[in-house]
Parts: sequence; C-alpha cells; structure tokens
Amino acid sequence: MACSVGSVAKLTFLDIDDTIAALAPQIKACYTAGVGSRAMREPGFVKRKINGHGLTNHDSRTTILLLCQSQNNGTITTTAKAKTMDLDQLVGRHLVIGVPGTRVTDAIVRQFRQTRAGGLILFRPNIESPQQLIAFIRELEEALQRRLLVMIDHEGGRVIHMTCGVTAFPSALAIGTTGDPSHAEQQGRIEALELRRLGIDVNLAPVLDVLTAAYSPNIGIRSYGTDTQLVARMSAARIRAMQAGGLSACAKHFPGKGHATVDAPLSLPVVHSTWEEMERTHLVPFRRAIEAGVDLVMTSHPHYPRLDPAPGAIATFSRRIVTDYLRGELGYAGIVTSDDLEMGAIKGLCGVGEAAMRAVAAGHDVVLACHDLQAQLEAAAALRDAYHKGTLKTRDLERTIMRIERLQTKRPERFAPSDGDPAPEPEGARIAEEICYRAARVLRGRPWLPLPRSWLRGRRIVAIMPRLSRLGDRIMIEQTLMDEAAFLRNLLAAYGVSAMTSIVGIEPTDTEITGASAMAQLADLVILYLFDAHLYPSNRQLLELLLAVADGSERRVAVVLLRDPYDAEWVRDQAACVTSYGLRACELRAATALLFEHPTT
Repeated sequence: MACSVGSVAKLTFLDIDDTIAALAPQIKACYTAGVGSRAMREPGFVKRKINGHGLTNHDSRTTILLLCQSQNNGTITTTAKAKTMDLDQLVGRHLVIGVPGTRVTDAIVRQFRQTRAGGLILFRPNIESPQQLIAFIRELEEALQRRLLVMIDHEGGRVIHMTCGVTAFPSALAIGTTGDPSHAEQQGRIEALELRRLGIDVNLAPVLDVLTAAYSPNIGIRSYGTDTQLVARMSAARIRAMQAGGLSACAKHFPGKGHATVDAPLSLPVVHSTWEEMERTHLVPFRRAIEAGVDLVMTSHPHYPRLDPAPGAIATFSRRIVTDYLRGELGYAGIVTSDDLEMGAIKGLCGVGEAAMRAVAAGHDVVLACHDLQAQLEAAAALRDAYHKGTLKTRDLERTIMRIERLQTKRPERFAPSDGDPAPEPEGARIAEEICYRAARVLRGRPWLPLPRSWLRGRRIVAIMPRLSRLGDRIMIEQTLMDEAAFLRNLLAAYGVSAMTSIVGIEPTDTEITGASAMAQLADLVILYLFDAHLYPSNRQLLELLLAVADGSERRVAVVLLRDPYDAEWVRDQAACVTSYGLRACELRAATALLFEHPTT
C-alpha cells in the first residue's frame, strides 16, 4: 500500500519493532531504545546516527528511517522505510536546478550526478507537450535511480510555462479584482488536478506580495492587489485548494516585496519599511498562509535595512528574517526556499556558490539555481565544502532532510492517475473566462464607452497590437495568439468591426512606431493594445504619438492595457483606457468587450 503522511487523531505503533527488525538488524539496534518515544510517535521522518558515525564525518553513510501512514477502511497502518545516503548526497538535497532542452541527455544526467541536486525546476524551454514532459521526468529519474522534487512556476497570468494540458488562468490581479476568493479556490483545485497528472510536486505560487501606490516593476499583476486582507484571503483559499489536491503550494516572496521599485532579476531592490510597517501590511498574507498549512515559503532578494541592518544582509542571506522571524516568531515548520540565486540582485553582491552557502546559513532548506550550469556546479561545491569544513552545521542539515522527506511522502506516486492523455479540466476555460469578464475595468473614458454600433458604421478603425508570439520561447503564449493579426480580426468581427491592423514589436522600433502613427492619422478610431510603457520606453513613445494624433480632432483612441495598470496614468482623459489585467486571450476578450455596445448575433 502507498505511504503518505497525514494528520490523524491517534496513532498505534504495534508493528514498528517488527518492521524495523525486518528492515535491518543494525537499524533495530539503533532504534530499539526510541520505540515509544515522542519522536517515534510523530508521523514523518526520524533520523539517528548509525555505526558510530553521524553527519560530522564526510566518509560516513547515514541511515534514515521514514515512517509512513496509510489508511484503508478506517484502519491506519504505519510502516517504515530505510534510506542510506552519504553526506554529499544529503547536501545535494538543498539544491534545485534547471536544465536546458526537452530531452534527457547525457550532459543533463551528468549535471545531476555532479551536483547531487535533489530537485528539478521546469521552464518554458523544457516543455513541448504533456506527453514529452512526462517522458522527460520519467527518463531523468530512471537514469538517476532516485526521486526528484519537481517544481514549476505556474502562477497564472503572465507566468505560465506549460504550453498545453493546463488551463490558462488570468493574472492574480484579475482574480483579486473580482473580490471573490472562490475564484482563487477554483484555480487551486484545477491546477492541482492538471499539474499532478504531469508529475509536478510543487507549484511556486501564489504570490503574496501586497501592492502599494509605488510602482512595482516585478510584481504588478502577479499580486492579488493593494488590500492586505484581500490578498490574505485569496492566497489562503488557493493554497488550501491546491494542497488538498496533492500539489504543494509556495507562498512568495517573503517578507513581501510588492512595494519594491527595482526589479530583483536585474539589480538589488532596497525596501526601507520598518517591522511595524511590514507587520501591518506585507506580512499579514504570510501569517494566513502559514495558518493554512502552506508547504513552502520562498524568500526574496531585496535588502530590508530596517529589518536587518547588517551590510549585505538581503532577505535571502538574513538569519534574522529567515530563522529568527519566519521560523521563530511565526513558527513556520515547512520548507523555506530561496528565489533564483542567479538574479542580478545576487550577482551584485557575490557569486552563486557563496550565495548558496549564505542562504543555507540563513536558514533555507532549498536553494534555486535555475539556468547557468556552471553556477549550479559552483553552488553544489560551495555547499559540500561548507559542510565538510563545519561552516554549515550538520544538525541544520538533518532538519532540512526531515522537512524534505516529509514533503516527498505526501506524493507516493510520481504521476497522479489520468484517464487518457493529460488535458485541461473541462470547466477550466469557462471559469477563467468568467473571472476575466468580472475583472474587466474601464480606467479612463467612461463618458464615451461603450461605443454605439451606430457610431461605428462606416468608420475607419485601426488596431495596433504587440507581437506576443515573440515571447513564446520564454513564457506560454496561447496558440490563438500566435497569429496576432488573425486574432484581432476575429476578436473585433464579433462586434461587427472591420479594422486595419498593425503588429509591432514588444519593444517597437522607430520604423514600427512611425508606421503605426501614419495609419492612425487615417483612422476615426485607434485601438492600441499596450504591452508595457513603464518597462519599455518605446511603448510610451508609441502611446504618446497616438494620443497626439487624437489631440484637437474627432479621432478617438482606446488603450487596452496588457500588463500592469500603471500605464493608465499616461493615458489622457480624452482617451479611453480599459484592462482585464493581463495578456491571456480571455483577458483580451474581456477588456475589448468594454469598448463596444453589444456583439452581433
């Protein structure tokens, strides 16, 4: 019978002694004195020294005993499983790495063997189809002859890496804007079904960062919003649903960086909030997530000098924040993981090897090294060296292994059962569409929206859209959006509108801006699908030119925001501005619907 760790009211260990004896006499000798002790009565993992050696000797091999519970017809059975690993294997469990490509190669297997990495993080370049992904995970684990902890960033909105087999949910900000936590619960339930069929153990979501009035280049629509309590309710609902379906959730980015005005992947953000300010706003969702039993918490890379004034003590490296506060004051007993150690915020301080050592010293169980193969080798070597020299303490490693083993036992099967090939849940698209239409908002131009069908007759209309297909090698772009011009034609035709289209780059060139502006001068209505004018200056240039075309004329300009809502501040009052907080097809349909009176039948 498969093992799983669960929460039960009462346990009986009548067969523990026989089980241990059957596993190995030396384990029985080590554990006889422990039977009946408090440690032996806790479901999960128990570890002791064996053969006179603990983890302090790098030549030793340590045997661990895993206690598992299974339930059948109301009867709870506890069984034990022994595992023997040397110190380097145990140290490797800290490390989760990403690898290139969609096929398992000798180089990938060698990378895992050299780093001893305990986990794999998947990205868009690793994924072609559900069948390919399943084969990739299965072949890699067969080659390594061990189970990995498989993770993916599957937030929804603009952070989706799966190309098919899953529901493309809208952004967290879209869900938050509805004000209805049941939508977050529905997302969590559906993504658990979809991702577990594909062999995913951990979804690195949801984002618990709370937005403020400050520009947030990295979080934006990934957050549920500016209301602390709303963010807490939404995230807790999603976490509970996800984990009830067997998929571990990860609350991020502790202690909260929704108000960081610098993008950590590029450089080091500095957040000057006090503990009081953080407690009042940014830490509230994390407290709620811990109460909900979240399996993982991911820390963030900003420096919080008023939380930890030590030089260079970014949250990732801060024992005050990770161990003293998250573990101590909040009482969090799950897994703490870093964000990617290859980000610009880290590179400005130290190399990835030193970063891995400092993150583990601060209290992290898991560190991520997502892309650079050499950096992964450096991280693994630095961790091994730190344990061999005693810089990192083996008693902390024991606790980490305990937490990781407890997490792994929640999923005895690599792939959840599936009837046929993995596919999106039938109700997923309908729910996603409903969320988008409930979230869609008019931010500017309400006096002349929606446009009456009588006004549209005979009008010349130009629609300008970014070439979203160019993002397809980094994030999932739905197939229907890969031909942007065809998508626009079909979308607008539903409202009886025939438009000339101009497809421009994510960062439009001068030539593209000039061409779009020339087309706009021939139009009565210009619809601009704006990607991000704050992040990309050329998009602001395009926006300003199109707004200038409308100045002092009867020409109308409607702007549909595809990313963060901050761009609305640059849309002048005479223009319209709408959004459904994202670039997914359902979000584009919902936002566009605000522009027009009613679709044709």
